[in-house]
Amino acid sequence: MEADFPDGRLAVGSRLSRGIVADLSLSTESAVIWSLGLTDGTVSWLPGLELVLGMAGSSEYEVRARLLELIEPLVSAARAQDDEQDLELEQRFETPCGATRWVRFRARSVRTGGTYNLLGIAADATARHEDKKAMADLTDRYRLLVELSPDAIIVHEAKRLVYVNSAAIRFLGATSAAELLGKEITEIVDRASIPGILKRLESLVSPGSMTQPAQAVLKRLDGGMLSIETVSVRTTWEGRPAFQVIMRDVSAQRAAEATLRYQAALVSHVSDAIIATSDDGVVTSWNPAAEAVYGRSAAEAVGRRVDEVVGAALDPLAVLLAGGVIQATHRHVDGRALAIRVSAAEMNDGYVLVCADETARRRAEEHFKTVVASLDEGVVVVGPTGLIESANPAAQRIFGMRESDLVGIESTSLELYDERGQRIPPEAYPAQEAQCKMTSRSRRVVRVRRPDGRNVWLSLTSRLLDFGDTAPASVVTSFTDITERRAIGERLEHEATHDPLTELANRTLVLSRLSAALRRPGRADITTVLFIDLDKFKVINDSLGHSVGDKVLRIAGERLHRAVHREDLVGRLGGDEFVVVTNTVVDPAEIRALAQHLREYLTEPITVNGRQLHIDASIGIVMADSCDGRTAEDLLRDADVAMYQAKTLGRGRHEFFDVELRERMQRRLRLEQDLRDALPNEQLWTAYQPVVDLQTGRMVAVEALMRWNHPQHGAISPVEFISLAEESDLINVIGTHMLRSTTRELAARRAEHDIDIHLKVNLSVRQLDDPQLVPVVQDALATTGLPANALCLEVTESALMRDHVAAAEILSSLRDVGVRLAIDDFGTGYSSLAQLQRLTLDTLKIDRSFITGIGTSRDAEAIVTSIIAMAHAVDLTVIAEGVETQDQLEILHDLGCDQAQGFYLGRPSPAHDLFPNVASFRCHKA
Repeated sequence: MEADFPDGRLAVGSRLSRGIVADLSLSTESAVIWSLGLTDGTVSWLPGLELVLGMAGSSEYEVRARLLELIEPLVSAARAQDDEQDLELEQRFETPCGATRWVRFRARSVRTGGTYNLLGIAADATARHEDKKAMADLTDRYRLLVELSPDAIIVHEAKRLVYVNSAAIRFLGATSAAELLGKEITEIVDRASIPGILKRLESLVSPGSMTQPAQAVLKRLDGGMLSIETVSVRTTWEGRPAFQVIMRDVSAQRAAEATLRYQAALVSHVSDAIIATSDDGVVTSWNPAAEAVYGRSAAEAVGRRVDEVVGAALDPLAVLLAGGVIQATHRHVDGRALAIRVSAAEMNDGYVLVCADETARRRAEEHFKTVVASLDEGVVVVGPTGLIESANPAAQRIFGMRESDLVGIESTSLELYDERGQRIPPEAYPAQEAQCKMTSRSRRVVRVRRPDGRNVWLSLTSRLLDFGDTAPASVVTSFTDITERRAIGERLEHEATHDPLTELANRTLVLSRLSAALRRPGRADITTVLFIDLDKFKVINDSLGHSVGDKVLRIAGERLHRAVHREDLVGRLGGDEFVVVTNTVVDPAEIRALAQHLREYLTEPITVNGRQLHIDASIGIVMADSCDGRTAEDLLRDADVAMYQAKTLGRGRHEFFDVELRERMQRRLRLEQDLRDALPNEQLWTAYQPVVDLQTGRMVAVEALMRWNHPQHGAISPVEFISLAEESDLINVIGTHMLRSTTRELAARRAEHDIDIHLKVNLSVRQLDDPQLVPVVQDALATTGLPANALCLEVTESALMRDHVAAAEILSSLRDVGVRLAIDDFGTGYSSLAQLQRLTLDTLKIDRSFITGIGTSRDAEAIVTSIIAMAHAVDLTVIAEGVETQDQLEILHDLGCDQAQGFYLGRPSPAHDLFPNVASFRCHKA
């Protein structure tokens, strides 16, 4: 501002201004001086500041505001310290017209008298920044040129790689620059190339000097070699001498040179005789193959007329006029006849003749004709025009036609049919397709109708006689009569896809047809699967024998087949399980009617061997529309689930598969998988329920009961997971674990609390069938030290009666170990007193269903009385299960029952809660 500079001087004083200005001006070429009173806020500047700030024509107020905005960091720094200091700042900003500018500020804080001022200069730094950006752009362009160069470029300093471009990484077989940087230059060069490279590098003494192109061999990281041409340039790397090497792949050039050498040698090494002659037929060149074919050396042949040395008239010009290729008979020097194919080409000063010795091939052709004539396989040659040119005797026999009837006719006049029985159109005949598409057609199965009306199945292959021919070409068609083999194959296929007993579709064919129905494009109908299981069939099979059972199955299959539409599929999956797949019935009401219709057919009396039999069926139904994503296996599985639901609900009925069934099944499947993980994850634990002596009121035993704490679902009912374990292969594993853990627990508790408590452990049906059961029991007792007579193994009545002979054997083996044995849930099966005596049991447990009724039902009390009396008659200890009330306990005591257990006496509890209280335990009634 002119007004702020009286007499042309700055407001801070002339003496101070000169020294400061002189000092500050040393750092810039062109600048404008400004000052700011830090005490009073006075701003001053010399003319030109508005130009530096790019604000030409702006008001002083606008210039002052912009200046204060830009020097704000300097002002803050100056105010922060009281002592004098030099400050420097570069600011980037936009001018009112939108241009980007850079201004460099240098300032010094000074004190004069009682004032504190900031004196500085402002210089335009825009050009310097633009030059710097231009230099950066130039550097980027150079970097891109180097990085994207197709030639490999490396830089090595002190013989170690410090830079490699992408092409160099590729040349050397690396995946990244990191694999190469730091390696010595000699590590990437073949040993034979190292001396030359080092010598050339020594010749580069000044920056910018470069070597002449030279050959070298790179050694790739994968062990391969690469031929290159290199040029080295002396340069610098971070201020130190270095070398930049440019490498070009010359492998292709080397290969081209090798090809030229090969072509030069070809003439000397080909098997065909190559003869060059002058215009008048005098031999001028005679290659080694010509020496071998004709038996004459080059010295003998060169200079003589060509027809003399080949032993026959040979005019090169006549060959050219005949099309350039002729067949001729020449003579060997020993007089032998040679079958020669002669090709001629004109040169500048004569001709070149290529004479191919075809003597051996002609002989082979004659042999081939003899072989083809003796083949059992038919062979027909179809010419380019589609006419049959030849047919061997086997072809004549298979077609039932003489050679004169076959040769010369259109090949399409023979009627061919595909495997579906459709007439094959002429353009789709194998020979015609091979001619048009110039490709072979292999092993196509067709049916041909002979003139006598007989149908013959052929496995047929058509091949081009010469793949070098242009379409249409001659085709050789060979074929084998597979009529008998196909008949056998059809029988085998039928046997593989049909049930041998009922001749219905088997599981394989059912799944195949069902899958095809589900995948049918544009399917809009509903596919329904009815899974049928015959009720009471096992009774017939077991009581009357398998021959009668087979007859019943055949009759049932025939009835099902008659009961459905022709388009529906009926199959037998195995045993007494059948399936019907239909797309003709889509309404649920109609499907119910169909299921009832099937049952009506099946329930009609069946007469076998003079005996009238009756069966019924349980039917599971599943429906799938076009949006259903289930597979054929899924539908069968779901229908099977619905069938079992029908059986569960009383047999002789049908049930539809629904979402609830699916969810229960999915939960069951998930729980089964989770159960497999429960044991190793320690989710299974044992609860112990007291067993009380009704005479003393003391606890005499505990029953071990498995419990499962699921991480997501919490406590899972034993009813649910024990059945899962029994249906899978887990029950033996879980049972073994439970036996070992409970015997160990009880042995420890007996020793710790000095108590004589027995352990009762349940065995499942599957465990009774396990041959390792007895060794497992022996091992558990031996390992834990629990006395054998302190362990009682409980088996349900139904499990014992399933096969009482086998049960007696396993119980006898367990008895030999010394353990006690109990029959559990007594009264739910069909065991007799005699059977109980044969099973050598110790204890009988009355099922809870009878205990529930005592006190309210005289019949229940009478049954319990009878059971106790019967058990005592064969010296069995009687235990009542499910005691829930004081009345029940008193009645059992009065009836002479030995022991009891139930919620009234004690709920199943963890070991640490139950065993410390055993000594003080007393029941309410003793």
